[in-house]
Amino acid sequence: MPRPTARVLALLEILQSGGTHTVAELARRVGVDERTLRRYAGHLGELGIPLEVTRGRYGGYRLATGYRMPPLLLTEEEALAVLLGLVAGRRAGLVTTSVTAAQSAAAKLRRVLPRGVDRRLDAIETATAFTAPPRPVVEPAAGTLLLFAEAVRDRRPVAVRYTSADGRHSERIVRPFGLVAHAGRWYVAGEDGTSGARRTFRVDRVAAPRVLDGGFDVPADFDAAAQVLTAIARAPHRHEVSVLVQGPADRVAATLPVGVATVEPADERPGWVRVALRVEELDWVPGVLAGLGLPFVVERPDALRTLVRALADRLAAATEPLRSP
Repeated sequence: MPRPTARVLALLEILQSGGTHTVAELARRVGVDERTLRRYAGHLGELGIPLEVTRGRYGGYRLATGYRMPPLLLTEEEALAVLLGLVAGRRAGLVTTSVTAAQSAAAKLRRVLPRGVDRRLDAIETATAFTAPPRPVVEPAAGTLLLFAEAVRDRRPVAVRYTSADGRHSERIVRPFGLVAHAGRWYVAGEDGTSGARRTFRVDRVAAPRVLDGGFDVPADFDAAAQVLTAIARAPHRHEVSVLVQGPADRVAATLPVGVATVEPADERPGWVRVALRVEELDWVPGVLAGLGLPFVVERPDALRTLVRALADRLAAATEPLRSP
């Protein structure tokens, strides 16, 4: 049977969810009668946690408006989830605050944990290796990211000053349909308010965002992540690759790097698809194509054909038995 202290903490956790809770509801959820529940509420008041009492048929308890709760007691599993979220977010480049702020948040978390849990979390952070090192990114301002999140939720247009990849500046009105985090960067997917064309904007290139009056509707079939990945795949790069692959489009797309390739049916060859990639380097492409396990034909560039032949020669040589020196 839970101890009274555990039930008082359970009552506090319910009240932290916000809103007014009736005495009957609280008593049922805590597992006591209403008289005992009122006594537990009195214990919270003695601990300095102010409660507001509402009278009447639907009356009950709620935390006092504006009251800031002290740090919560977390279980070991909850603390691990929070700390790993901070570490992984920082290493993935998704933390929109400084590294110092993330480290400060982790330090505050540790200060409210029991010593044993604190030491175990230290062990997790120092012993864990991430297979993908963080890429250097320009972090967007936290305020800008939060402003766009609210605009997406409320379907409000946003006026911005935007700097494109080639350094050109422009004043725009964006209808933000969704926010997407990809490969260490944040993107806004939506519409350009002037042309009505669907566009993708990098949040770190946005300056002076301002929410405007008015609203908009998001198309029912809109997929923010798909728009961002398609825009990245179609962005200009050093090499433009086109390859015909014999096989189903979904299987081919699932094998290729997300956000790098587009896969479309090859109308002139039933059963084949055309894969388009825009990449900075070609050296990794032959291995990926070989890994498809499907017949393919390189359309362009010629340099890729040379690299594929070289890979084929190396693979063929690897099948030869070792000769005695």
